Amino acid sequence: MTLNSLFVDFNSYFASVEQQEQPDLRGKPVAVVPVEAETTCCIAASYEAKKFGVRTGTRVSDARKMCPGLRVIHARPEVYIDFHERIVKTVDQCVLVESVSSIDEMCCSLTGKWRQREAAVELAKKIKEAIRKNIGSQMTSSIGIAPNPFLAKVASDMQKPDGLIVIEPTDLPGCLHSLKLRDIWGIGRGIEERLRLHSIRTVKALCQADVQTLRAIWGGIEGERKWHELRGEAVYRPPSKKRTLSHSHVLAPELRNEEAAKGVLHRLLQKAAMRLRYTNYFTEGLQLSIEYQNGPSWSDELRFTGTQDTLELTRHFLQLWERKRAVDFPPLHVGVTFFSLVPAHLHTPSLFDDPQRQPLLKALDDLNLKLGKNTVFFGGAINSLNHAPMRIAFNRIPDPKIEGD
Repeated sequence: MTLNSLFVDFNSYFASVEQQEQPDLRGKPVAVVPVEAETTCCIAASYEAKKFGVRTGTRVSDARKMCPGLRVIHARPEVYIDFHERIVKTVDQCVLVESVSSIDEMCCSLTGKWRQREAAVELAKKIKEAIRKNIGSQMTSSIGIAPNPFLAKVASDMQKPDGLIVIEPTDLPGCLHSLKLRDIWGIGRGIEERLRLHSIRTVKALCQADVQTLRAIWGGIEGERKWHELRGEAVYRPPSKKRTLSHSHVLAPELRNEEAAKGVLHRLLQKAAMRLRYTNYFTEGLQLSIEYQNGPSWSDELRFTGTQDTLELTRHFLQLWERKRAVDFPPLHVGVTFFSLVPAHLHTPSLFDDPQRQPLLKALDDLNLKLGKNTVFFGGAINSLNHAPMRIAFNRIPDPKIEGD
């Protein structure tokens, strides 16, 4: 085994972009938020803010108490995507970018001389310098180098910010023993609990477990893959299948009522339907969800014959809305999810489909793409056109052409 993978993980990405774009924020504690409200949560925090305990998920009102002088910045997804595209291009000029894991993470393939430790370290330094020169001094990254992508990602988390860690085959498994189970990529709360039920409470015990035990814990082949990855071996993963498509939004304080929540859900449904057509999928299920402030959450779903028709999806939306009971709590967060997705080439059309509807929807999409979002829309979203802007979800980078505002 040699060094085959280099993983780049940008530090406090959204906050770092804002500090790069706005020099007056440099060296200051910064939190990035999805909406300008004290009741929302931070989606990113600069390292200056993290020193005070501010983290992703910290409530804004709590963050202000924890961190005097905190600068709270409204998120700008289009700017973050632009930086991402420039960064990928910059890194790719240094070494082949094999895959993009999320807006702030990418994995690169090492070949030839770059598989040797000294050369790989020099390459990592070259990447850091190219980013500093071409993108900006605030865009620091932690780089992990290892025999496979899994360990390279683990290594990138071992030294932050601006780290550089190499895991060689001879370092395994001892170099991992000081980590916590949750530091290992692929171990969340549920898997951690399963590991504990098998008396595996440390990474050392995880590395010592046999392959059959890990198969049982993960419930199949993924456990076997983890066993091999922990040993630095290359593991093949088939391309993942798209299972769901969703949009959600934290409501601004003035929208925390039932009528406004319904309008925003309409807006999200129309955005999701356009994205469904653009990606060439049909959906056989719709779920609506609402989280209430200081109250219970609500969700309901319907299954139906596969469609990507906004009018048909709106009909199902209204069915679900009629089934919802009124509550006395203000709605805080709303979401639309399409599930049971079917690629267009596997979709069986219904005998009852209107043959004129599909060309009409395409014409509407083309108008919105050419003339701008909301040039043509369905009336249910009329009071919510300036709400539910583009968001960047974990491990998915939106297309501003389709989802921008």
